[in-house]
Amino acid sequence: MDQGYSSAAQVLIAIIPIVGIVMGSVVIFFYLLWNHRRRTLLIKAGQYRRPEFDLLSFSLLTGLLLGSVGLALTVFLGITGGANYGLLGGIIPLSIGAGLLIFYGIKRGDRAA
Repeated sequence: MDQGYSSAAQVLIAIIPIVGIVMGSVVIFFYLLWNHRRRTLLIKAGQYRRPEFDLLSFSLLTGLLLGSVGLALTVFLGITGGANYGLLGGIIPLSIGAGLLIFYGIKRGDRAA
């Protein structure tokens, strides 16, 4: 006999990811709505301060993370697959991370001068 899934089980398996995506979208929607209302009320009350973004810290953190992940992927993909197009999966984040670290070094040098 064929041990396939029943049609009810297949429907449930198909519905579960859809429900998850819809619920996640609802949570994100209400977060954005309530955050917007909160900011609007703070602006009306005159208590809103714009958050500052530290570009140097962001570029340092992102550069270190991308560089280390890219280096690990490049080494792993180079050992397992050799020099082929799959190696780009490690070289691309490695080069982006190196570029961000270079940007951090240049901007930090400008700030010190």
